[in-house]
Amino acid sequence: MEFARLVEIVGDEPVFETGLLLAGDVNPADLRRQLSRWTASGRLHQLRRGLYSLSPPFQKIRPHLFLVANRMVRGSYVSCQSALAFYGLIPEYVPVTTSVTTARPAQWETPFGRFEFRHIKTDLLCGYRLSEVSGGQKALIATPEKALIDLIYLTPDGDSIEYLRELRLENLERLNLVELWHQAEHSGRPKLRRAVRTVSELARTESQEYEKL
Repeated sequence: MEFARLVEIVGDEPVFETGLLLAGDVNPADLRRQLSRWTASGRLHQLRRGLYSLSPPFQKIRPHLFLVANRMVRGSYVSCQSALAFYGLIPEYVPVTTSVTTARPAQWETPFGRFEFRHIKTDLLCGYRLSEVSGGQKALIATPEKALIDLIYLTPDGDSIEYLRELRLENLERLNLVELWHQAEHSGRPKLRRAVRTVSELARTESQEYEKL
């Protein structure tokens, strides 16, 4: 396969898998060697085994980090600090894109940055939705409430008042407290119930402070 032909096939794809290129009379071993050469020459970025993106200037669409995360581990969704920052609920820039999955935990360093996948139990794999993230690209992201629940669940002492204050949660009016309680009850974890009580109190305090302005 010529590189120009590759660009014709995948040029409109933010990321692509080798399976997309195997239709027709294609030798898989030859294709893998070509992909390795193009990666070594800088024409492609390899994100993980079998997952690639075109490099500039061949890249028409810059992949959004959340879409990349979804494609790196199928069945995962973006959550924790990454989702909270996306919704404007924490003020800090988040240098790592964090997702949750029922598969084994993993980390990848890629040309686009670092990706972390944290393990949760199957009964907690809920509370996410497909959202547009950039220029028509869509990704599975936890709801604001579930992102906070996941973070607390995965953090030792995540229900402590000290930790929740350190998060510097803001714009808490964007949280649906009823849904937050529902998520905690659904989990059956006392830790999450305690945390939600604290977050609800922080939300009331923030609301009262705004009323005084």
